[in-house]
Amino acid sequence: MPEIKPEEHGKLLSVGEVAQRSGVAVSALHFYERKGLIASVRNSGNQRRYKREVLRKVAIIKVAQRVGIPLTEIADAFATLPSGRTPSAADWERMSQAWHDDLNERIRTLTSLRDQLTECIGCGCLSIASCPLRNYLDRLSDSGPGAHFPPPG
Repeated sequence: MPEIKPEEHGKLLSVGEVAQRSGVAVSALHFYERKGLIASVRNSGNQRRYKREVLRKVAIIKVAQRVGIPLTEIADAFATLPSGRTPSAADWERMSQAWHDDLNERIRTLTSLRDQLTECIGCGCLSIASCPLRNYLDRLSDSGPGAHFPPPG
């Protein structure tokens, strides 16, 4: 981690200050840092210090996580940002647009599952042979019970 420049001392936040201002636990901030989502510098006492811009990155991480975006996809989006620059509103718009279609597909899938679940509760069978929730990936159920493997090649 880079050393702090003297002119930056008053502009930096401790990990506790970032945690308090962002509403995120210190352990989560350390985790985000290990994953490369945020970065800190070290002071002369080897304590972490964060630039104030980290608060915007943490806010983006929390919003993206809330809608189900995995941390790996958030990291990929952050990797497209020019280094050393705070994410702007235009950056957020670009990132959120990239996730838009995926989120719509998840919504369609969850809506379908919810509707199937409602139908299934009345029956209660959860039949391996016919239940679309219990056995949704079974492609060989017509071959009868037991293990079936498609022929090689």
